[in-house]
Amino acid sequence: MQLAFYAPLKSPDHPVPSGDRQIAQSLMAALSMNSQGLPVTLASTLRCFDGQGDRQVQQQISARAGAEVARLLKDGDRWRAWVTYHNYYKAPDLVGVAVSRRLKIPYMLIEASIARRRLQGPWANFAASADAATEAADVVFYLTDKDRIALEQHRPADQTLVHLAPFLERTDLPELPPVAQISNRLLAVGMHRYGDKLESYRILAAALAYLTTTDWQLCIVGDGPAHLEVKALFESFGSRVTFAGQLDQGAVAAAYRDASVFVWPGVNEAFGMVYLEAQAAGVPVVAQDRAGVREVIGSPHSLVADYSPHAMARAIDATLADPQQYRLMQRTGHELVRRRHLLGAAAATLSRQLALVLER
Repeated sequence: MQLAFYAPLKSPDHPVPSGDRQIAQSLMAALSMNSQGLPVTLASTLRCFDGQGDRQVQQQISARAGAEVARLLKDGDRWRAWVTYHNYYKAPDLVGVAVSRRLKIPYMLIEASIARRRLQGPWANFAASADAATEAADVVFYLTDKDRIALEQHRPADQTLVHLAPFLERTDLPELPPVAQISNRLLAVGMHRYGDKLESYRILAAALAYLTTTDWQLCIVGDGPAHLEVKALFESFGSRVTFAGQLDQGAVAAAYRDASVFVWPGVNEAFGMVYLEAQAAGVPVVAQDRAGVREVIGSPHSLVADYSPHAMARAIDATLADPQQYRLMQRTGHELVRRRHLLGAAAATLSRQLALVLER
């Protein structure tokens, strides 16, 4: 018997890196550590994502999903339970919920949502499917308190809600290095996408203009369709801002090690894996105090309550100027990740709930 895993937004083997792909890969690793000894299988790679609200595209995806369900049911007796990651109105689980119902096996969701306001408009059918999948789940793992509040409003009586803290796919962290001179090297890591990502870059570029620290440098890691727009935001700073492009995992880790402060406003971030990666590397974070973001950041000095670029600049300057505050931010962020956001804690949470649902 096996544990089926599925990610309708972006499969863990998708060729384009992103936070969603990284989380899907990490979830498969955590699920494989279950106490029942069930191997984890990627049941399907079908992408059920419509980013534009095109009903014809949604109909085509639904037809492919129906064929995928039929295919999976042919040898579905090998699965003991089904786990789907990230079911929401733009990428509903059109596969796992149907297979689970037909096979009468436990159905669990990780990071799911209810979007009643989307039942009208271009994603109406997809939103209805996503809501139905969420309501059908035996267990829903939520990653932030904001998600919990929405899920509790519509939770069926027999459904269990469980907090699963976002986590890095590693079992431990090295000790913090000795205190060194702060080098004023800033780092931002984020895809170059239109919308919220571009808005974070706008805020960051505006903040840089108000810095009183005179010898700062900023490295930006990432790429994407809005690259030209992102690059234009920082043109006035000349050689102070460098663009590293899309890097592999090892090169990104090196970028964190070279940085003094990680700077990312976090506009509408669900939580942001980059904050965990920075703190794990011992890099203090400066971010805007937003729901979700604040749940993965250890130091109150990291969070900027005022969303203005001036406030972001003041927080960066303060972090670079005060060695004691800097070291405190290092320690509190590092300890938060070690205590709550590593593979072992996630695996234990998932395994415990899997055991309970299999006993029903």
